[in-house]
Parts: sequence; C-alpha cells; structure tokens
Amino acid sequence: MESSEFKIEGRNAVLEAFRSGKTIDKLYILDGCQDGPIRTILREAKKHDTILNFVEKERLDQISETKKHQGVIALLAAYAYAELDDILALARQKGEQPFLFLLDNIEDPHNLGAIIRTANLAGAHGVVIPKRHAVGLTATVAKASAGAVYYTPVAKVTNLNSIIKELKKEGIWFVCADMEGTEMYQLDLTGPIGLVIGNEGSGVSKLVRENCDFVASIPMKGDIDSLNASVAAGVLAYEIVRQRRG
Repeated sequence: MESSEFKIEGRNAVLEAFRSGKTIDKLYILDGCQDGPIRTILREAKKHDTILNFVEKERLDQISETKKHQGVIALLAAYAYAELDDILALARQKGEQPFLFLLDNIEDPHNLGAIIRTANLAGAHGVVIPKRHAVGLTATVAKASAGAVYYTPVAKVTNLNSIIKELKKEGIWFVCADMEGTEMYQLDLTGPIGLVIGNEGSGVSKLVRENCDFVASIPMKGDIDSLNASVAAGVLAYEIVRQRRG
C-alpha cells in the first residue's frame, strides 16, 4: 500500500469517513457550532476517541485546502491507495464480473472526485489512476466524491497501458470514450469491462486508445461538441450498467 497524508473537509465527507471505518486522528470544529450534522460528527468522534479541537473560523480557513470546510476538518494519519489485486479481489468477493474505471491523466480534482462518486454508485469495483501527470487523492477530491473515496478502492499505477495489457490477460475488455468512436448503443458492453476516460482537454491518449477494444461515442445534438470528463464517465458508466442488467 502506498500512503500519503490526507485531509477531509465538509460535513458529509467527514461523516462518511467515520461510517466507512476510517481512522480519524484529529478533528477541527468551528467553536460554538452545534447544529444537527455537527452534533452527529461529535458523537462519532467520541465513539472513536478522536482528538477534538474547537477553533475559530480563521484557524479553519488557514488549515483548509478547499476553502469549503463547512465548519469541520478531519485529519487522517494517511490515506492508503489500493493495489490492483485488491480491486479484482473485491469483484470476486461479490461474485461479479470486474467493472473498473481507468482514468487517463485526469488533472481536475473536482472531476476525479465526481468520477469516483459515479464509479461507486454504478457498482464499479475500483478506479485506476496514473502516478504521473494526474491529480491524486486530496481533500478537494474527497469532498467532490461525497464520501465515495472511503468505499471505492483507488489504485495508482506507473503505466496505464501496461495495466490494460495485464488486465486483458484476465479476460477484461476495455472501452474508451472518444467523439470519433462507435455510438455506445451499438456496442456490447457486457461482461468484465474497464471504462477508460481521458484528460479533460486532450481526451484519451493515442496509445491508450489503441490498446482499447472499443471506442465509444456519446450521441450529442447540441451546439458544442464535448462533455465534461466526469459527465462523460457517468453517461457511459450507466450504459454499461444498463447492459449488464440485461
């Protein structure tokens, strides 16, 4: 497991961290704030012997990375990235065919968070991100994921193309999103599958695209020609969900 220091901000994100069993070392809470969500967080903190620090807003603003802390910031000793084998093991444990998201150099933390949230809700077993030229797990990502980072494994890999080739040996097929591809409704997206989503600006890189089995396009009728990366991920993910349900 590769670890890095991790900070969680926002009431829902902190609550989800407690509920998912994450060990929170320290909580910073706005002094005097006693509304319902904060009281719930305090109950969870006391159950887990979390260190509590009641501070002024200026101190919270100083600690915050997102500047949208909603009066509460939690500190974890570390966030552990999953291994690829952990993701495949989760699929086996659930008795399901593997369903993975592979992200090709996503740089916007809000997009990464939203994609992890979609992956969780669509029933994907994990998300794979590259170590270089891409955003990692941060407080902004955690907040944008609405807590999904605490349930959906995220693996960091050195080379996305090598991982795709490795997973193909496990019988997993790969589909990437691209405007020039075949309309998604015409593709068979059932079975073990990896959904590849490209960079916000340049899309899926040439080599990654060449290693995919399918290239899927999303039908569009508007005046602009592309979707936000996280929206494209959601549209394609739920076409996969629809087909997997039969």
